[in-house]
Amino acid sequence: MRSRFEPDRQLTVRMAVTMFLLGLVYVAFIATLIVLLKSTVLVVVIAAALLGVQFWYSDRIALYAMRGQIVTAEEQPELHGVIDRLCATADMPKPQVAVSHMDLPNAFATGRNADHAVVCVTTGLMRRLETEEIEGVLAHELSHVAHRDVAVITIASFLGVIAGLVVRFAFYSQMFGGRDQRDQNTAVAFIAVMTVSALVYAVSFLLIRALSRYRELAADRAAAMLTAKPSVLASALTKVSGDIARIPTEDLRTAQAFNAFFFAPALGPGTAVANLFSTHPSLERRLEALAEIAAELGGPGGGTP
Repeated sequence: MRSRFEPDRQLTVRMAVTMFLLGLVYVAFIATLIVLLKSTVLVVVIAAALLGVQFWYSDRIALYAMRGQIVTAEEQPELHGVIDRLCATADMPKPQVAVSHMDLPNAFATGRNADHAVVCVTTGLMRRLETEEIEGVLAHELSHVAHRDVAVITIASFLGVIAGLVVRFAFYSQMFGGRDQRDQNTAVAFIAVMTVSALVYAVSFLLIRALSRYRELAADRAAAMLTAKPSVLASALTKVSGDIARIPTEDLRTAQAFNAFFFAPALGPGTAVANLFSTHPSLERRLEALAEIAAELGGPGGGTP
């Protein structure tokens, strides 16, 4: 069933193009590894297994890493109530609801489709935002599920994970292998694998971030149009981004691996250069877009739902 979240054709096209380009790179990558490592079965089996694990268990992996736990309506009635209202308004299946006991104020959605999705919020977010602001954040996350870009970004990130693992495996196998392995042919193969893996990681890195930045703007717009409260979403975004900026960088390191899934990136102060490769548009760009939506809806705060 199609949800009432505002569709975004540009997002659909960008997702299709990104997946196509990553698919080409992925096929070339696997073919190169087969030639270099001379083991078709090993490469294909490992690649297929890792892809399967990431696709089918991405929600569990993300919840485990972020210390999230599925909660019932009895445990979190207010949170479930907000999601119930949004899902009814958007005419979409209700995802599982989870809470992460972290002070980092954030939220994320994960899962392979709308019927197997999880929306997770941190206790830090619930403590800092008003109910209306939490509703805006959750509408943003639900739009990711409705647009299916959660599954796309999960699959897209797989190639970079594989490339990174290959680099580590090649490095440690060369480092700890016996001396008889360190002949000229092995050294050439080692350098080739490292080079190809690094190139694949760089390409996937850039493609994923380009898609991720656009999908965040699309989710902001869809959430603002569904709730008709772009100013409330802007308020939530300002609060969350401001509080994240005050959290010590060392406390953000674990969360940064999941930036592509977060409502706001876990980046500390002094990251102007890093923003060029960020998974999210700048705060200023997102607030500007929300202000434009408010104008479309007929006022500084938007329309009335």
